[in-house]
Amino acid sequence: MDKTELAKLQAYLRRKFELATIRVVARPKKKDSAEVFIGEEFVAVIYRDDEDGETSWNLQMAILEMDLED
Repeated sequence: MDKTELAKLQAYLRRKFELATIRVVARPKKKDSAEVFIGEEFVAVIYRDDEDGETSWNLQMAILEMDLED
């Protein structure tokens, strides 16, 4: 993903979740995905999917049981 695409995804996520501290950052050595942070905390990976001439993005977020105890 290039810088323009990352910026668009970041802006979208900030609007959708009403959270200005979301950051979308390129992954080293990976061109089809980016990391999503809230502040300094890593929270998800977003994958680009080019299929049948259409582009979509999939957000994958793992929630650990210990995270629910906070």
